[in-house]
Amino acid sequence: MRYSVTMRKGEHTYDTTSELFSLFGTWTGPAIGLMDLDAFFASVEMLDHPEWRGKPVIVGGPASKRGVVSTASYEARRFGVHSAMPSAQAERLCPQAIWTCGNFDRYREMSARVMAILADETPFVQQVSIDEAFFDISPGAYAKENPVAIAKRMQSRVAELGISCSIGLGVNKTIAKIASERDKPRGLTVVTPGTERTFLAPLPVGAMSGIGKAAEERLKRNRIFTLGQLAVADGMQLRTVFGANADMMRQRAMGTEKSSVTPIDAKEDIKSIGNERTFAKDLTDRADVDAALALLGENVGRRLRAKGLIGTTVTVKVKYSYGTGRTIQRQLPHPTDDEHVFVPAAKELLDQIWTEQTHVRLLGLTMSGFGVDGGIQTDLFCTVDERGAESSDQRNLAVTLDEVRKKFGRSSVSYGRAARFEDDIVRHPK
Repeated sequence: MRYSVTMRKGEHTYDTTSELFSLFGTWTGPAIGLMDLDAFFASVEMLDHPEWRGKPVIVGGPASKRGVVSTASYEARRFGVHSAMPSAQAERLCPQAIWTCGNFDRYREMSARVMAILADETPFVQQVSIDEAFFDISPGAYAKENPVAIAKRMQSRVAELGISCSIGLGVNKTIAKIASERDKPRGLTVVTPGTERTFLAPLPVGAMSGIGKAAEERLKRNRIFTLGQLAVADGMQLRTVFGANADMMRQRAMGTEKSSVTPIDAKEDIKSIGNERTFAKDLTDRADVDAALALLGENVGRRLRAKGLIGTTVTVKVKYSYGTGRTIQRQLPHPTDDEHVFVPAAKELLDQIWTEQTHVRLLGLTMSGFGVDGGIQTDLFCTVDERGAESSDQRNLAVTLDEVRKKFGRSSVSYGRAARFEDDIVRHPK
């Protein structure tokens, strides 16, 4: 394992534990970490098939069925294979790769074992996906040791399971997330308190979560290329890119964001998940309205899957340019988290309140009715949940896109319809 430390004079990498710990006295302030399992699905497959170790392994759908890559081992990545790549292209790049459709039950089992290790070290563990979790090991009632020692032990305990992880450690979630990606696989990158600006300043703006390709291009047009430049940029410039989130993004770039990690036993009481958009220009063409509804549905579907929720009630909200509006909803025959199921239902609802040349100022789409106990897990390989959740044959692709956007930003990949509304004002999700 390698251990990277950012100090006031720069970043240094050490391979000995004694040298690492000689750098630390008492840790002051928050200590937030992000644990990211390295090539998780592929790593589990190599654990279960020792003869595959050291060979390129790809987890994904077959090229014959227009499948996509879910995860590739680091051996396969050296050939240019990556997540969300069409399987046919991956086959051309790495014809000698070992392919598997995967075993999600096994991945879920291993994920639970990893999360149990984190929970054994601290009660403040917030799982954000099957292979990623934030944790709080700030010195205090639940963390009596130096945070670096705890993070190192977490990493060693995960390794005992036969898989590996990379950990980023700093004073907030933004620092932890970026740090976790600096030295993969099996890296532990520590950004010591007080060195946040030193760590962040030289990094490209795209390294920070929340800055996708579109935002990155806008920043570059304003000659903002690094997080250091973003931290001191003119407020008006940032508002043209981030809108109401401009101050928050500046704080992240400065390293001053305040983060909290939800206790692992905390229960969320989520009644609905939705998204609304107010358009810069009224929509009058039904094709544009349908495209906007589909775009909203992508966001809602992604958030449903991230929360492990399936809903039975779809609601469409429309506001017209003259100030009035309509809200209409219907019950679905089966719960779902798949936008390819509930968006068509939403379009049917819209048929009931749509008239030609209607001027639509705002459109909203919401899913609710989360009455199915436990929800469902994000499964790349099943189209129908065993408890009756409805899915389309396109759900696998949606889940893969979720993973890509999680890693590279929401704007890293999108459907063409998104370009129609690039400059629209987006309301905060409900």
